[in-house]
Amino acid sequence: MKATSRLRDLLRGKQSLIVPGCYNALSAKVLAEVGFPALYMTGYGTSLSLLGMPDAGLATMTEMHLNARYIANAVQIPVIADADNGYGNAINVIRTVREYVQTGVAGIHIEDQAIPKRCGHVAGRRVIGLEEAVGKFRAAARARDEVDSDFVLIARTDARGAHGGSLDEAIRRANAYLAAGADMAFVEGPTSVDEVRRICREVSGPIFYNQTGVSPRLSLPEMQALGIAITILPGAAMRATVQAVYDLGRALRDRGPLAEAEFAEAFKKHPLADIHSFAGFDQIREWEERYLPAEELDKYEDSVGHQPARK
Repeated sequence: MKATSRLRDLLRGKQSLIVPGCYNALSAKVLAEVGFPALYMTGYGTSLSLLGMPDAGLATMTEMHLNARYIANAVQIPVIADADNGYGNAINVIRTVREYVQTGVAGIHIEDQAIPKRCGHVAGRRVIGLEEAVGKFRAAARARDEVDSDFVLIARTDARGAHGGSLDEAIRRANAYLAAGADMAFVEGPTSVDEVRRICREVSGPIFYNQTGVSPRLSLPEMQALGIAITILPGAAMRATVQAVYDLGRALRDRGPLAEAEFAEAFKKHPLADIHSFAGFDQIREWEERYLPAEELDKYEDSVGHQPARK
């Protein structure tokens, strides 16, 4: 079954989905091992991990699209990707949707921010006019239907936290974007549970919720009661990585190779400690046995290092 169809099946269920954020293929593989039903490619994490730069419209579509391709092809579960503001006007959005479908991701969200965009939880955002934004989502929906009607199109509005914006305007826009053909509504930046409750009550479609930054953290039962279809946790893995690498770096700086040796010893107790098998060397061995001449396997005899398991 296609990833897009699998995501559609998940959305037909009655359970709210918790979807963590990943920022590259490695973080995606780790999170997939935990057992989540789907993953989210964070734009902030992509920009910071790939460029070392903030989510301020500095990552190009080529960079975002390539990262989405790497992630989608590293895991067997559906991936939802950040597609920023579609990288231009309605005409550009047509290409954006087509290109993202080709990466293998199951869906994207496109926002109504002006160019250059920025993270939805920092100040200084601006949104384009409603008429222009509706045209972009109409174009995106048409492109979706032409390429893969199961591809999930999520319409994000930043009007709540934008300069001069309001929650009323954000709800109005979310409904307009759903009427234009979007599958889900994503109102970025509510600042209280009451605001989230209003969104869930007044938006006429499935709700995609970003549980980070200025927005309240909700438990799974609370999400379920509100009727939220998907909640993303985009920054958790990124922050965990920053903390872990920083702490290890300080230990290496202060204590040298001994710190790495102690870390390696402790890591042996981790569920993913067999890093070579996790990376896929056992799968390589299986493919070699299946598709290569038998003599190709002679290279494993008397060879030093990780020996992949034989199927």
